[in-house]
Amino acid sequence: METEEKQNPNSHELIIRDTRNAWSELPADLLVTVFERLGYANFQRAKSICSSWHSASRQCVPKKKIHWLILNSKDSCMLFNPEEKDKLYQTQDLDLSKGDWIATYGGSWFLMSDDLCTNLYIVNIFTHEIINLPPVESQLGMRKMKRDEYNGFTILSPVFWVDEKTKDYIVLWRLEYSCVVYSKKGDMFWNPIPKTSDCYDVVYKNHKLYLLGRYGVVRIFSLAGETPQESFLCRVPTPNNEPFDQRLEVRHWRNPWTRYRTKLVVTVTGQVLKVVQLYKYLSRVWSFRVYKVCSSGFSKKKKQIKSLGDETMLFEQGITVLANDVEGFISNAIYFSYGDEDTTGILVFDLNTRKVEPLHKYDWSSGQFFGGQWFLPSFTHSS
Repeated sequence: METEEKQNPNSHELIIRDTRNAWSELPADLLVTVFERLGYANFQRAKSICSSWHSASRQCVPKKKIHWLILNSKDSCMLFNPEEKDKLYQTQDLDLSKGDWIATYGGSWFLMSDDLCTNLYIVNIFTHEIINLPPVESQLGMRKMKRDEYNGFTILSPVFWVDEKTKDYIVLWRLEYSCVVYSKKGDMFWNPIPKTSDCYDVVYKNHKLYLLGRYGVVRIFSLAGETPQESFLCRVPTPNNEPFDQRLEVRHWRNPWTRYRTKLVVTVTGQVLKVVQLYKYLSRVWSFRVYKVCSSGFSKKKKQIKSLGDETMLFEQGITVLANDVEGFISNAIYFSYGDEDTTGILVFDLNTRKVEPLHKYDWSSGQFFGGQWFLPSFTHSS
């Protein structure tokens, strides 16, 4: 009996061990097929099963992508997945409630600042990696801002990029009434980009910096080398019924009940667009006008376009993506965020019908959360 009692636990352990091996020895092609059908949350769970599943996950990008909402409260930071409407995920061992997230990249990297904007850092909300940046006051070649001058100071139009493997990065933001500054990996200062004092919108894509000036002037700088090199200059004419001043958000003196917001957008193919968002307060009607930036020189005629083809625009991010790459996205549409005291969400402006429909929304009227930002989770793998 004693011998049998010792053997039974051993045989039971052997069965468990064989079962685990069976799961880990599933063919890679089969695992890839499974991963391609998973949403973001289940994808992250499945790749942590074992080393072979994690390896298989690196060979595919799931077809289903959906916007998530990161929510802030006094004590914690939570993630809301619209596919799982009753669930909130807490970021473990990573307290984002002590700072403000001011920009995102790749769906997992967030640019953060402290309350006074004296310090900036980049954090990956899933891997918890943190990249510290030079102090805001270290602006090379400009008047140094002292800490007692930071009251009311804000980081304007921040954009950034991170290489998942090497962790190379570049962060850019606008210093009001001065210029655009940037810092790369290894820099100890924030470096100024000359002749950018009138900049009001910034887009960074594929090592190029796209700037929109106050009077519709578009500049493009190449940041592939050691220092920024200007490669493009053009002025987009302003129609008579739009504000001449191209700041991000203004009201026209002829129609004070209409809000105009102007942004640059870079398409999948690298085409530069100037996009004007209009919101009429009395009728609560949204609309958009999309203009093509000419290839060179100063154009005298506006070139308004009506279609984005099979692309869809992410207005806040300043880019377009192929519609079939994101779950539920329709082509030739503009996706943008809205928010008030009780609800935040994403609206969809269909360029075909010129109508607006809600995509996602989150009701926080209960008071548990006081701020949030929609983002598109990334399936990019770090090394």
